[in-house]
Order: sequence, then C-alpha cells, then structure tokens
Amino acid sequence: MGAMICISRMMREPPKINEAPAKAVPVEVLPPEPPRAVPPTASAQGPPIHALSALILVAVDGLWAVFDWAPPIWPVAIPFCFFTVFLPTFLIQKFLGKDSNGRALTFATILAVLAAIPTPITGTPIGLALLAWTGLGKLFGKGPPK
Repeated sequence: MGAMICISRMMREPPKINEAPAKAVPVEVLPPEPPRAVPPTASAQGPPIHALSALILVAVDGLWAVFDWAPPIWPVAIPFCFFTVFLPTFLIQKFLGKDSNGRALTFATILAVLAAIPTPITGTPIGLALLAWTGLGKLFGKGPPK
C-alpha cells in the first residue's frame, strides 16, 4: 500500500530538474580511418559446404539402399557410414574450403550424422534442400541463359 502512495505522489508532481549551468565540452575531430582489407568469409565466397563434401555424403548415403534390407549389420554400418563421411569432409572443408577447425568440424559432424541415419536421405526434401544449399548444381554446369 505504501508503494502505491509513493507512485501516486510521483505521478502528481513533475520531476525536479537541477538548475546547474550547462558546461561547454571540447570536441576533438579525428581524421577518417583508412579502410581495412577484410578477408572474405567462406559464406561470402559461395556455399558453406564444399561440393566434394556433398558428393561424399551422396555416395555413402546411397549405400543405405543396400543396408536397409539388412538390419542385423546396422551396428557395423552406422559407424562405418559416419566415419566414412566425417574424415574426408573434415579434410575437404579444412583445406579446400579454407574453413577454421571448428567450422570444418561442425560441417563434418552434420554431414556424417546425416550419412549415418539408416535410410537414404538424399531422395527426401531434407536431402534435396541440403544438396541445393551446398551448391552441388555448380558441378553439373549451368543451363542455357534465359
């Protein structure tokens, strides 16, 4: 209740402003900074995932068409597909894609997990979106100009 009285009192009375004189502040004008050369990031140069990494994913993911019919070998097939995609993708992203260790590790892990899912994903909308995101179409050339 005491807070309500204090708030209502503040609402009725305007805030008090100090009547101190204004002070002049000296302003220092600096010359403009010279432009810095900013190296382009991997995303500015093109697609974030190198096309060879996407091709490895497509090739290993295609093996699930065979593995789908043999669930007893999945305990071997899942780690095989993961590491078969992970290591080359990391190296491709690191050295050909010029990515940092963390970025290359992230993309290698994402693609390896997608390859280890026990079903072919490249024929699904998720797989098609991923392949379009990687710019895989650049490997096959562009169509005629319109």
